[in-house]
Amino acid sequence: MTRAEALRAAVRRLKAAGVGEASEDARRLLGHAAGLSPAALIAAMPAPQPSEEAAAFQALIERRAAREPLSHILGRVAFWTLDLAVTPDVLTPRADTETLVETALAGIADRTAPLRILDIGTGSGAIALALLSELPAARAVATDLSDAALRIARGNAEACGLAQRFQTAKTRWADGVDGPFDRVISNPPYIASAVIETLEPEVKDYEPRLALDGGSDGLAPYAHLMAEAQRLLAPGGAALFEIGYDQGEAVTQLAQALGAATRLVHDLAGRDRVVVAEFGEAGPA
Repeated sequence: MTRAEALRAAVRRLKAAGVGEASEDARRLLGHAAGLSPAALIAAMPAPQPSEEAAAFQALIERRAAREPLSHILGRVAFWTLDLAVTPDVLTPRADTETLVETALAGIADRTAPLRILDIGTGSGAIALALLSELPAARAVATDLSDAALRIARGNAEACGLAQRFQTAKTRWADGVDGPFDRVISNPPYIASAVIETLEPEVKDYEPRLALDGGSDGLAPYAHLMAEAQRLLAPGGAALFEIGYDQGEAVTQLAQALGAATRLVHDLAGRDRVVVAEFGEAGPA
C-alpha cells in the first residue's frame, strides 16, 4: 500500500469515528509516523509505506478515532508563533485564546517597556509565553494549582528561550502573589458544570476538569479574579479575562461592581471572548 492509499483509508476511518478535521489530522499523523515534514510528505506520498511506519500510523489513527486529541497524540500544539508541549495535565491552547493575546498587545503603547505580567492559571504557559515573545523587556509570573502544569509551563519557557523572564508560582489563583503588575491576564475555567458532559469527547474525556469547570453557571472564578486584579494592578494597568461566548454581560457587571471601566472584545467569529477591566489611575483600593 502506498502512503497515499494509507492516508485515504485513515481519513475514512476518522470520518466514520466523527472526527471533524479528519483529512488534516490524518495527514499530520502520517507525517508524524513517517518522520517527514509536510513538504517531504507530499513528495513521498506515491511511495509504498514501510511496514514499521504502517503499524505506527495505524496505531496513531486508532488513538485519534477514539477521540484522543491530536495535541495529546503529537504532544505538541502551535499557539501564536510558538510550538508548545502539551499533555493531558494542561488545557490544549486554542486559537480563540489568541484573541486574549492580541487584545493585551494592542493595549501596550511601548512594547519595549519593562512590563510585569501576571498569568493566573497558566496551564501550558501559552498566554504568558506568547506575550513575552512579543515584549522583549517584560517579565511574567505564572500561577497554577497543578505541579504537573507548572512543570510543562517551565519546560515550554525553556524551549522557547524565555525562561529567564518567566517565573512560576504554585497557588490557587493569585493567593499570596504580590504586585504590582501592569497586566493581569487569565483564561479561567468558564464552562458550566452540567455542560461539560455535552462537549465533544476530545474535551470532556481528555482535558483536565480543573481547567474546564467554572461551577454551576460557569462564572465561579470571575468575582475572585476581578478582586485580585484590583489588588494587584499597577496604576494604569489592565486586567484581561477570556470568557465564554454568552458571558460578556455577566462578567462585565462583576468588574463594574468593583468600579472598573470595562471593554468587551469579540473573537474572529464575532462572539464575546475577552473582558478588559481597568481600575483607574489611583490603583487598587
